[in-house]
Amino acid sequence: MSCGFQDKKHRLYIVSALADTKVDMKILSQRLGLGKGGVRMAPEENLRQVLQVPLGCVTPFALFNESASAVSLLLDQGLKSKQSCYFHPLTNDVTIALSSSNLDKFLLSIGKQPAYVDLEASPVVGKDNPPDLADLVPSGAFCSSEESVENPTPKDAPQVNVPKEKTCLPEVKAKPKVQNKG
Repeated sequence: MSCGFQDKKHRLYIVSALADTKVDMKILSQRLGLGKGGVRMAPEENLRQVLQVPLGCVTPFALFNESASAVSLLLDQGLKSKQSCYFHPLTNDVTIALSSSNLDKFLLSIGKQPAYVDLEASPVVGKDNPPDLADLVPSGAFCSSEESVENPTPKDAPQVNVPKEKTCLPEVKAKPKVQNKG
């Protein structure tokens, strides 16, 4: 599962973890060196503006969007041990499976260095122990809706239209969403 978070400076983070990974937001905030403000769930408006996905559709694949270039991605180290990782491809009506190595290939192809971390760790952070994840904090904030931004992507940026039933990632297997009857 993937969630979108933001800190008090409006910097965005995507945290992608296994369903059974317990992420303590207070500890994660300390490990990022964010102080008292910490991280909190990003408002849907910010997800739409920067990641270009609605709430419930946050995914590492949203980093493909130029508007998401300053977003930080933290991947659960447990994903590396799984044969397949499951993510929504910008919409939550389909789930795709791919290996962590293919996820890495995708991320590297868009200029993102994969950062696998132990999201359940709680190392001591203090004067003698600097935050271990501080280098994963994005360097800039996105423009909030209060600031005027007419077009967040350049006019000459290529437009990508991928049919819903196809993907352009290597060795991707589609897994339809299963609905309970009853």
